[in-house]
Amino acid sequence: MARAWIAVASAEHVRIGRQAGFMQVCHGKASPLRRITPGDRVIYYSPTVVFGGKDRLQAFTAIGAARDGAPYQVEMESGFRPWRRDADWQPAEETPIRPMLDRLAFTRVGPNWGYQLRFGLFGISDEDADMIAEAMSCSTANAMLRAVAA
Repeated sequence: MARAWIAVASAEHVRIGRQAGFMQVCHGKASPLRRITPGDRVIYYSPTVVFGGKDRLQAFTAIGAARDGAPYQVEMESGFRPWRRDADWQPAEETPIRPMLDRLAFTRVGPNWGYQLRFGLFGISDEDADMIAEAMSCSTANAMLRAVAA
């Protein structure tokens, strides 16, 4: 059964992965990616535009589904060897989270709703995923992703 996930990365990094058709989480760790199965929905949340930057964005920046295949490691020019997983990203609008805070189950925990974002990847309900997809103007892609997951 397919699940839905929130992954956390800067918008700059999400845009690179979206363009190249992959996802990477938790600074390239493999174990979080192994929890995701083909067909699972993935929604990226970006606290900032640039990694390590102070430029707050606090928006959902990508939505898609994990492809078949296991996570794989890549060699970067700096000797960094992050793990990635291929994903099919859907056309969607980057959408601020603040207007949705009182409607999403994972943010209704109170003023410390952002604490769980520190984990870099966590599961959310299908209802939350549907609401985010709709806010990102991704309802047709959302229906397609739900059909693939079934």
